[in-house]
Amino acid sequence: MTEDKTSFDERLRAAQTRVAGKPPETEQPDREDKSILALAARAGSEMLGGLVVGVLVGWGLDRWLHFRALFLVLFALAGGCAGIMNVWRLVKPPDINGKES
Repeated sequence: MTEDKTSFDERLRAAQTRVAGKPPETEQPDREDKSILALAARAGSEMLGGLVVGVLVGWGLDRWLHFRALFLVLFALAGGCAGIMNVWRLVKPPDINGKES
């Protein structure tokens, strides 16, 4: 009887693990393996990308509408703000409740 109970307990734990949807150890994402250098490179590219897009859009509007640098300055600031917001989303800790704020 004790042998049957031990076998049942082992099978129950294995079934609970399968039902919980826990992926095998080899398929887990490598979030823990991300280095600080990779994070810094991504943050830098997010900032630079937002700024470059803003400058290009502003420059194009200034050329099209024959202004000196009005849109260039405005869109450079907007692109910089967008880059900062992207970096903020990148480095902020995940929400515990699973809701995106």
